[in-house]
Amino acid sequence: METTDQSEQLCFSFIPLPTMDTKLNDLASRVVEANRARDEPEDDDAIFAELEAEIENDENAAFRERGLQQLRLQVDKLKHMQANAYGTYSEIVDEKEIIRISAHDPRCVIHFYHSNFKRCEIMDKHLAKLAPKYSATRFLRVFAENVPWLVQRLGIKVLPCVMSFMDGVMKDRLIGFEEIGNSDIFETAVLELRLSQSGVLQKAADQLGALSYSISPASGRNIRTRAADDEDIFDLDD
Repeated sequence: METTDQSEQLCFSFIPLPTMDTKLNDLASRVVEANRARDEPEDDDAIFAELEAEIENDENAAFRERGLQQLRLQVDKLKHMQANAYGTYSEIVDEKEIIRISAHDPRCVIHFYHSNFKRCEIMDKHLAKLAPKYSATRFLRVFAENVPWLVQRLGIKVLPCVMSFMDGVMKDRLIGFEEIGNSDIFETAVLELRLSQSGVLQKAADQLGALSYSISPASGRNIRTRAADDEDIFDLDD
């Protein structure tokens, strides 16, 4: 007479419940998504109340406790991001403010530009497209002549110049278009790929995944580390 191991039967019939971390990650994603979809700032309280009620009705006591903590943390984080224009490409005119941001923000991309230079306008357009895709990274631009001390301190001599900072540390410096094909015509995906190498690009909890833009094979071949020459640059020393 054949016998079957009871533990083996139980193993096959057992369906694991969602882990605590999975449920908490799902909660964080829903907070971000609800915030993105809302029409008015006043909706914040309604979103919080709705999710809070759902958490309090969960049968898992541990999740109820940690879920409420996670919800409050996410709401506070989103309010901070809203107040500091995360998810948008904005301009800073005060030198002390740009120094404070670069020194304290977890992730920020800063474009030092000049309004009379065509390539700075081109860079602006691509960064404006990237900003909403990476709402956990702050995208800023600053008119180089408004921040003379910082320009000298960072050794910025050629524009456009895009710098990436993480927790006060400069992680990357992109000067001109040399490293993204050395042409005025390039895909946003090329710039995205270049900036992603430093780790400065970060999506919100519900956006995690691959890069937002697809890069064509032809554009990929145009990415290089250095070019032999670049005549179309703006030199601050001129």
